[in-house]
Amino acid sequence: MKLQRFALCIIAIIGLLSAIAQSIRFELESGHTKCISEDIKSNSMTVGHYSVVNPNEGQPLPESHRITLRVTSTYGNSYHSSENVQTGQFAFQAVEAGDYMACFFAIDHHPPLKIPVEFDWRSGVAAKDWSNVAKKGSVDAMEYELKKLADTITSIQDEMFYLRDREHEMQELNKVTNLRMGWLSFLSLFICLSVAGMQIWHLKSFFEKKKLI
Repeated sequence: MKLQRFALCIIAIIGLLSAIAQSIRFELESGHTKCISEDIKSNSMTVGHYSVVNPNEGQPLPESHRITLRVTSTYGNSYHSSENVQTGQFAFQAVEAGDYMACFFAIDHHPPLKIPVEFDWRSGVAAKDWSNVAKKGSVDAMEYELKKLADTITSIQDEMFYLRDREHEMQELNKVTNLRMGWLSFLSLFICLSVAGMQIWHLKSFFEKKKLI
């Protein structure tokens, strides 16, 4: 009974992760750019597949339905670029941690077109081809789910360490910012007192010259 409950928990977690990793579909207007971001950890594997969806099933895809894609890191380094294609894919290991941008562009048409695009972008444990793992290993269903769950747990643990490091960086940044703000407040107070003192001295000198005091 406990084994059955454990198996159900495993299947529920895997199902949830699979739902999160599902592809998205959107419409790209000609002459415009649409960007999608993905937060990727350093040394994580990421794969993506994109294709133009045929608006008329059973007929050839129109030549006007072509897109350009560029994938860049948070520092602007290019990891993938393709121009005027109808389908394509990319795969790379992230060297830099941060938000990676996948920007789609369609050349301008008259009249304007709306090009449906399907995009599947996965990183970390979701980027692993589990179907091939199951075929090559010849493992049964339970062992397959356990292997997948183990990799998922490892990925979550790495994500927690990554978030902890980011939190430490933000705390250090807050300390530096608070210190600088303290010095700025002290400097502002010193300037205000200096200006007030100069004004009092100037008024006193003025009144003494006028023999008012």
